[in-house]
Amino acid sequence: MRPGYIIAAALLAVPAAAQAQTAPNGKVAFAACMACHGTKPADKRMGPTMAGIVGRKAGSVSGFVYSPAMAKSGIVWNEAKLDAYMTNPKGVVPGTKMAFGGVAQPAKRKAIIDYLKTLPAK
Repeated sequence: MRPGYIIAAALLAVPAAAQAQTAPNGKVAFAACMACHGTKPADKRMGPTMAGIVGRKAGSVSGFVYSPAMAKSGIVWNEAKLDAYMTNPKGVVPGTKMAFGGVAQPAKRKAIIDYLKTLPAK
């Protein structure tokens, strides 16, 4: 490979490396949610556990009392629904009792969702 190509390749790699270093850490970003949501299956707090949320029907954690709006929402939590809900909870489920305004940064929402995907249901 000629020296000019090596320099060009190195310059192209810099933005990707910089993005990887500045990407939000999902577990760290989720820490703000931990006041209300646990990450273990039996860890219910003010909000239901997030363990196994991806693929789970909204309002279905046994023993947790959901708002009627959430219980009747018909949502199955996938990446798109989680992203929309974390952007604007009351816009996605009007009447939800979750007192949280949302996460404005798309990269932070994605990081949290990627972290939630690692939490097993059992």
